[in-house]
Amino acid sequence: MGVDSGLPDFRGPEGFWRAYPPYRALGLQFSELADPVHFADDPELAWGFYGHRLALYRETVPHSGFEVLRRWAQARPTRVFTSNVDGQFQKAGFAAEDVAEVHGSIHHLQCLAGCGQPVWSADGVSVDVDPQTMRARPPLPTCPSCGALARPNILMFGDRSWDPSHARPRLDARASWVRGLRTERKRLAVVEIGAGTGVPTVRRQAELASAASGSLVRINVREPEVRHGRGVGIAAPAAETLAALARVMEP
Repeated sequence: MGVDSGLPDFRGPEGFWRAYPPYRALGLQFSELADPVHFADDPELAWGFYGHRLALYRETVPHSGFEVLRRWAQARPTRVFTSNVDGQFQKAGFAAEDVAEVHGSIHHLQCLAGCGQPVWSADGVSVDVDPQTMRARPPLPTCPSCGALARPNILMFGDRSWDPSHARPRLDARASWVRGLRTERKRLAVVEIGAGTGVPTVRRQAELASAASGSLVRINVREPEVRHGRGVGIAAPAAETLAALARVMEP
């Protein structure tokens, strides 16, 4: 979904390294950098990666497909379930309480030391990153309560210290909403965009939510396959496909 807004595609080492050449020289892939161990072992490396992404996501303008989805959401009861941590749905005008972020958000921080400080907003936090080395320059973000190093409130690879307290209420509300539709025997249509099989969290949720109705639209350039009778797969980009669907649904 974010690629059509100009955000880098992290699938595969080549796509990641095209976006971040310094990591090619270090031989580091996305899954290796997105590891919470770096915040303790090499915080300048860790915040170099996440600080750059925080600035990038703040500057990114959501593409026109977000507006299509927002119009549909205004006309029909809608919830967003996303593994993206970029906050683009909220930036595009979706109410924060309607966006369930299963992997957290880069726009919120948590204490690395786990001192008990509640998850807090990253508004006003900026990180100075050397573009040649992709390492952050001190001072780095710290906890407002204990002064320990802060980290993004994102579920990373092998992460056992992610604090889900900020994301959990919205995830629970979304699950309750889906169960309520089943109880009321209302049909649910699911539009799944760009969710791959490498980390299949979104695909599984989309398939489970749409199982009763078979109303799944899977928009995916690389992996559009849908099990027979369970929906429709479209092998095309997000913005282009949403615009085409809007022309059909909003003549």
